[in-house]
Amino acid sequence: MAKNEYSEYQKAVISGYYSNLDTIMLQKLSELVSELYLTDSQADSTSSPQAKKDRLWQRVHKAMINIRVPPAIIDHIMQKKDVVILAKNLQDWLSYKRKK
Repeated sequence: MAKNEYSEYQKAVISGYYSNLDTIMLQKLSELVSELYLTDSQADSTSSPQAKKDRLWQRVHKAMINIRVPPAIIDHIMQKKDVVILAKNLQDWLSYKRKK
């Protein structure tokens, strides 16, 4: 097998992605919060609303792990599965990120 050689541009793009991974994951969490609110407010005709909510919560869990949220906070949010709690925590994480 040949070893992957990246151009300088590709290396810069890859480096930029990983240096901004926290910001990317926070943005994904924001989108997931919006989707969860919408799922709560309207029924989806293609699949059961509960199944969709379960998939969204799985994505929330993965995103929180990726941004290194402490396990105790992840467990609390995942046990409650309350969009309001997630949104308040996300707001705190976003304000902390802006201060950095």
